[in-house]
Amino acid sequence: MADKDLRQNENIRETVRKGYADIAQGKSNCCCGSSSPDKLAESIGYSNEELNILPEGANMGLSCGNPTVIADLKAGQVVLDLGSGGGFDVFIAARKVGSNGKAIGVDMTPKMLSKARAGIETFTKKTGLSNVEFRLGEIEHSPVADSSVDVVISNCVINLSPNKQQVWNEIVRVLKPGGKACISDMALKKPLPEKLLASAAALVSCVAGAVLVGESIEMAQKAGLYSIQVDEKVYSIDVLADCNDPLYKQTKESLPKGKKLSDYIISVNITAFKNNA
Repeated sequence: MADKDLRQNENIRETVRKGYADIAQGKSNCCCGSSSPDKLAESIGYSNEELNILPEGANMGLSCGNPTVIADLKAGQVVLDLGSGGGFDVFIAARKVGSNGKAIGVDMTPKMLSKARAGIETFTKKTGLSNVEFRLGEIEHSPVADSSVDVVISNCVINLSPNKQQVWNEIVRVLKPGGKACISDMALKKPLPEKLLASAAALVSCVAGAVLVGESIEMAQKAGLYSIQVDEKVYSIDVLADCNDPLYKQTKESLPKGKKLSDYIISVNITAFKNNA
């Protein structure tokens, strides 16, 4: 990769890292999700029982799907969440896999990692489980051993990566033979306007980095996954219409007159498997 591309990729990571650090510190309260986190979570299938076991602050409204449901997690499994943020899906997955399983979260933003780790004690008190771990790292280079994970999940994060193919390659690397990937993400219905692509706010708000559904399928296939299934329109991005956060305000202002975010972007669930060989 050329030096120019490397610099550009690192600039993107730094923009995302700063944006999510602000969210972790409460300077921004609406990113890939909603200004009403519980309302959004319930609308995409998270139960009240699941939400009640979460440490305070773990649900920041950053979801665009429910990968823990589509993963159909089993007791004893090892689960990896790419871009785990405040630990929302990690804590929910940890309860599903139980004491003989493990839930690992990887995130590149130290402030998010600190927020997630601070919730472990509360989670243990509520559930009696000590099966959660959070690691600092980039999802393009996960600090996880080869063939060590039963299920990889990710919720509205891969769109933020400047090297999505490498993320899919990493998913295959860490999965055990026969393992499953369950990815919730934003995807494009059609190319975004140039003005929106140039907006840093649009990137951090999970819009500018999204790609067409077919591109994600091609990357998953190239990485070596098979039986790829896509469920489109998990929820409408127009659920964010009431979001007054500066990120989304700037993003919406970058749209052509009369256009909505849902004219360009949808939420999808992608499931795929690694070969048993």
